[in-house]
Amino acid sequence: MAFSFQDMVEEARLSARALIDYGEHFFNPTVRLGVTGLSRAGKTVFITALIHGLTRGGRFPVFEAYASGRIARANLAPQPDDAVPRFAYENHLRALIEERRWPNSTVDISELRLVIDYQRPNGADRTLTLDIVDYPGEWLLDLPLLQKSFEQWSAESLALSREAPRAHLAADWHAHLATLKPEAREDEQATLTAAKLFRGYLQACRDERFAMSLLPPGRFLMPGNLADTPALTFAPLDVPVGGQAPEGSLWAMMVRRYEAYKDVVVRPFFRDHFARLDRQIVLADALAAFNAGPEALHDLEAALAGILDCFRIGRSTILSSLFRPRIDRILFAATKADHLHRSSHDRLEAVLRRTVSRAVARAEDTGAQIDVVALAAVRATREAQVAHGRDKLPSILGTPAAGESAGGEFFDGNTEVATFPGDLPLDPEPLFNGTNAFRGLSTEAAEKSDFRFLRFRPPKLEREGNDEPTLPHIRLDRALQFLIGDRLS
Repeated sequence: MAFSFQDMVEEARLSARALIDYGEHFFNPTVRLGVTGLSRAGKTVFITALIHGLTRGGRFPVFEAYASGRIARANLAPQPDDAVPRFAYENHLRALIEERRWPNSTVDISELRLVIDYQRPNGADRTLTLDIVDYPGEWLLDLPLLQKSFEQWSAESLALSREAPRAHLAADWHAHLATLKPEAREDEQATLTAAKLFRGYLQACRDERFAMSLLPPGRFLMPGNLADTPALTFAPLDVPVGGQAPEGSLWAMMVRRYEAYKDVVVRPFFRDHFARLDRQIVLADALAAFNAGPEALHDLEAALAGILDCFRIGRSTILSSLFRPRIDRILFAATKADHLHRSSHDRLEAVLRRTVSRAVARAEDTGAQIDVVALAAVRATREAQVAHGRDKLPSILGTPAAGESAGGEFFDGNTEVATFPGDLPLDPEPLFNGTNAFRGLSTEAAEKSDFRFLRFRPPKLEREGNDEPTLPHIRLDRALQFLIGDRLS
């Protein structure tokens, strides 16, 4: 779409805000770190573990400033933005350690400020303010809507919904869609029904059997205080991309609400939060895609490509900081590495690297640094060798969550078991070769799937006196080194 007057106004607002931020950061060096990921990727756990490790003495041998003792202290500071909820760190930590349950998923934006006192290698004392911004990855997938008309979005959404396995999940919505006449007069009840069925289709796609990732509009799955408002009451129509909606028609009604969604939801998020980020980590639950099947893996690939396309990336300069802020480092992280034996961690990392390779290739010339890592912000399992005949299988020990099942056995959430999660292939490429690359829950029963990764409860940790126990992790320190290590040198 053409660059509109509204776009120019937004750019002017962004430049003005960038000037204010630059002035504040000149006297108080600050990094705004965005943490996002699609549903159940572990954003809340990552932030909680990061804060706990830095403030309570975690084990971070790869995080150079911390391991060398140059970080004197790290303390939480008051919430920086008055209109943004504070990240509920203390509640999330209590859930992990005392209740042994994973914190609730991110459904809205939140922030937390961490002030790090450190010493530069030359001995000078300095302070770095780290503002951590937590937001749902589904919101990122809304940003491309700013450059799409209702007709373009409708065509893309319908085409996607007619592919397997989505077509079966969209059957009820498609049946209702066939009864709608876009040129007919606007109809509130028909619109409510269409929006409800469309939302039901998106929710069904997110079920663990299918684990679809590309599901805009994001607020349809997490409406918050906008539930049932006109801005969230619309749905795609089967209309021509270059068509014009007749005044007073159902089509015009949908267009109006689609544009309201962009104005009320998408633009404020971009202007007030997203465009101000300096660094970004994107968490991905690739194991959920393996459980579901090849379609889920391809969908994750498309979603991550869409996410990377949203970022304003490039080498940060004084000029860009003043007028057009850029993200100069992005880390893609495959979470739940503890659900695999360490012998497969490199393979999981290779899968994620292959998943984002096409998107990264388009960003190579921007000057931004992009990396990939397999990690577990909180390690829920231990490693073991389990005898299988004459062989010993590299296995993991942990407590599966209540209701999880494997091999016909159901777990109660209290019993620790040893399980062989299977091996990922040395070469990830065959996993992307069509819809028959491997078998998953979307087409097969659990016992016939090629991969079955269980969900585990957080580990049982012992306190030392009154101090909170250290949270075990896998490569959280490597993530910290990439994201902020250079700002502490």
